[in-house]
Amino acid sequence: MRWLLFLPLLILLALFALSNMQEVQLRLWPFDLAWATPVGVGVLLLSGIGFLLGATLAWAAGLPARRRAREMESAAKLLEAELAVMKARQAQAQHEGAPAPMQLTLPAAR
Repeated sequence: MRWLLFLPLLILLALFALSNMQEVQLRLWPFDLAWATPVGVGVLLLSGIGFLLGATLAWAAGLPARRRAREMESAAKLLEAELAVMKARQAQAQHEGAPAPMQLTLPAAR
């Protein structure tokens, strides 16, 4: 399904690069360096660099959410383990005929 969206864009970018073959000099101020390249290649290269920069920023912005998700997952595993212990105690107490002791321990808040 992604290829149906990606393929027309890829064809469009290739046509753009092939249609714009005039030489242009790319310079970066204050350096005295120049790079002579076709317009299409220069635009595609700068677009790629911009994409990578944006992807890196989006990845970095998601770091706190991924950290919180890992913490919540570990807390959920701890609670599931406690629930399994409590269910085992309750089953054992019912098997012995005595009422099950209800004991709840919560993890310390941060």
